[in-house]
Amino acid sequence: MTDRTLIVALVTLKVMVHVIAAAITPYEFHRDEFLYFSMGTHLRLFHMDFPPMIALLSELLRHTVGVSVLAYRLVPGIAGTVLFALALLGVRALGGGRRALVLTGIAMLSGPLFLRTASLFQPVVLDQLWWTAALYALLRLEQTDDPRWWWALGLAGGLGLLAKFSIFFIGFGVLVALLVTPRRRALLGPGPWIALGVALVVGSPSLIGQITLGWPLLDQMEPLRQGQLARITWGEYLGEQPLMTGPAFLLAVAGAAALIGRGALGRYRIVGIAAVTTFLLLGVLRGKPYYAGPVYPMLFAAGAVWIEQLNRARVRTAVTWTVGLAAAAFGIMTAPLGLPIVPPERMARYAAALGLTTATQTNTGGQLPLPQDYADMLGWRAKADAVAMVVASLTPEERERAVLFGANYGQAGALDLYGRRLDLPSVVSLAGSFFLFGPGDRPGDVIVFLGVEPEHLVSITCDSLETPARVTNPWGVPEERDVPVVVCRGPSVTLQEFWRGRRPNWG
Repeated sequence: MTDRTLIVALVTLKVMVHVIAAAITPYEFHRDEFLYFSMGTHLRLFHMDFPPMIALLSELLRHTVGVSVLAYRLVPGIAGTVLFALALLGVRALGGGRRALVLTGIAMLSGPLFLRTASLFQPVVLDQLWWTAALYALLRLEQTDDPRWWWALGLAGGLGLLAKFSIFFIGFGVLVALLVTPRRRALLGPGPWIALGVALVVGSPSLIGQITLGWPLLDQMEPLRQGQLARITWGEYLGEQPLMTGPAFLLAVAGAAALIGRGALGRYRIVGIAAVTTFLLLGVLRGKPYYAGPVYPMLFAAGAVWIEQLNRARVRTAVTWTVGLAAAAFGIMTAPLGLPIVPPERMARYAAALGLTTATQTNTGGQLPLPQDYADMLGWRAKADAVAMVVASLTPEERERAVLFGANYGQAGALDLYGRRLDLPSVVSLAGSFFLFGPGDRPGDVIVFLGVEPEHLVSITCDSLETPARVTNPWGVPEERDVPVVVCRGPSVTLQEFWRGRRPNWG
């Protein structure tokens, strides 16, 4: 089997894993996927609070193949496959052969990190893809000195900026690597500045949106920093890395050491310094452990090539089989944590049997019976159906002037997506991006609230207020387990008055 045939076989295996998982999943859309659908239907390319790539992809799907769990999950599956292929190309660029290709393929397939991100329609897998593309371009630049790789580096940065603002972290890592290696001489020439210019032009919609909206990213980061990130310690950040990647973590450590060291791979020190600098920066800034995920593909590749280049045949064989089998065993054991294919009840039993409490920990440190991503993929259609039943009980005149209100972006997004199929009224919300969509000129003489308890309606009084339905979901996160549907008739203020002077809820 040639190296090219092996690469094709490994890539085919990767894409098949995600196609099958998307086809058989027992779960619904993820709460974030509802948000990205709504961002797409309210698309304003240069006036968005969030990088628009995910919204553009959502709109592309909606206008071509339609909106379904399968269609949405194929997009991250394809992105994850391209990421996988880049890791294999990194092996070839570093001089690796079949042994290194197989080891890298096992590493990329064996941990929950790259399986789950390639199974959810979220910007995370796009972030991983463009970081890896940037590191690959840097590798090829160092290898060939071809100035065209500066353009590729800039393109990766610009596409990364369209996907997620965290591209700035790897940008910082690349800058440090340039400054501390002989490649810094390039700063006197046009190459790095071309890369910067391409990145800023391609990623300009994200930057212009921040400028025109008054830098909402800063407001979005504050509750995240005070809540989810405040509790993260160095111990948690470092300790969860092997849990996400399994024994392949050792491969990444070996790859980092080989790239930074004085051996054969040391000629690509710039790549190792960029990756390690970014990894350490995320730890200093209390980033979530998975934020460091994009540095791993190139480090896996380097570690695998280092093993393949070990001088002693017996040592090389022993290390290859030990790392490969251990990583494969870990991957088989934890596959249900990475691929949403096991139904909730069985998944809860399996997670409990594994005993990996970090796998079922919430963003705020609580515990669930399921991984939070899985809990966030349950109960949404039931909420939309309950609201539809309540709306059906309204008079035709009330339905004509009714508006739906979702307490959080998951609830609002679910009503937006499912409501289009159920012929429900328009949806508004104060949650994040939905606040920026605004109430428009909707009358709102009747407001159907989802997820708002009657006693919490302190800013609005109603001529009549009732709770005709509640939706329970034992597998959801705490705030989604018992959700009220409340009908307010004759609100004391219009929606336009209610919006005036308020700020979005980014929590």
